[in-house]
Amino acid sequence: MNKKSNKIVNRKQTVFKTPNVSKMQEVIIDGRTRIYIDIDADPEQARKRYLARLAAR
Repeated sequence: MNKKSNKIVNRKQTVFKTPNVSKMQEVIIDGRTRIYIDIDADPEQARKRYLARLAAR
């Protein structure tokens, strides 16, 4: 007979690190939508990319 082994597999838990918003720049898209980008990034370019992705849906 073929018995199943009772071996327990240890898996690492996935850790999601939230970016520190205080070190990021807020870009206002409209009254309800805000995105956060790196301080060095261009806000106008980020706004255009966001709107382009939204239009592609």
